[in-house]
Amino acid sequence: MKPAARSPCANCQRLQAQVDALQAKVEALLAEVASLREQLASARKNSSTSSKPPSSDIVKPRPPQASDATRRSIGGQPGHPKHDREPFPPEQISHFEEHTLSVCPCCGGCLRRNGHLAKVVQQVDIEKPPLVIEQHTSPEYWCDRCARGYKAPIPLPINKGGLVGPELTTLIAFMKGACHASFSTIRTFLRDVVGVTISRGELSKILGKVSQALDKPYEELLLLLPSEAIVNADETGHKDNGERWWTWCFRAELYTLYHIDAYRSADVLMDILGTEFQGILGCDYFSAYRRYMRECGVRLQFCLAHTIRTQSL
Repeated sequence: MKPAARSPCANCQRLQAQVDALQAKVEALLAEVASLREQLASARKNSSTSSKPPSSDIVKPRPPQASDATRRSIGGQPGHPKHDREPFPPEQISHFEEHTLSVCPCCGGCLRRNGHLAKVVQQVDIEKPPLVIEQHTSPEYWCDRCARGYKAPIPLPINKGGLVGPELTTLIAFMKGACHASFSTIRTFLRDVVGVTISRGELSKILGKVSQALDKPYEELLLLLPSEAIVNADETGHKDNGERWWTWCFRAELYTLYHIDAYRSADVLMDILGTEFQGILGCDYFSAYRRYMRECGVRLQFCLAHTIRTQSL
């Protein structure tokens, strides 16, 4: 027969309670330490330990936090000039409307104008874009003398433009180039806002025409780039159908030129800027730029953020 279990004494119960309390406190402190380590690691992130850009290594100190007594309210601050939007000039306004009162809204008495005081609200809006659909017909004519048919020539801009005219072509190119919209987004916008449905294949053909139209201006800027006094350059990689390509960006004072190449070497710089480039090339510390400087004697202005990061390694 087993002896009956004894209940713990009062002293053991007191010690066990202290152990449980200390264990809970240790677990809370361990959780706090883990949280502080995460915060510290996040604060120590820079361009060499994360995907942050090198320019993020140079940061401005945070302004001192104001106390609750001197905390500023949201909005404009006393002593600062108010910034209002400039009103539209009268020649831009398409409709004027004045809202008047015939009697006093309070007592029904007569009213008179109070000088030139008035509240003016200008509201700008858009209308549904009108579609201009043109149909160009070229009938066939028969010549009895030649025994053959002839058609009147359709003007070249109409024949080359195809389904979409120049204004809509410009809008599509703007959405794709400047707004970086996808084909699906462009199709949705044209269908729901403009009121015309265009397939992805047709959009691709339209953008191809725009690219061909820009070939000549692009070549002109490409020839002008070596004569610039200051050019900033950078490059980034991307894949197209699994193949590795590099997009080079050259920033001049008045324009930005992109060049897609299969290589990320100084040979690209020699081809684009030439071996006798007399300007100043702003760049990071990548080896291609240093080789370009070494072999061609080009003056470089290294990015300060990259320079600081390189010196700290």
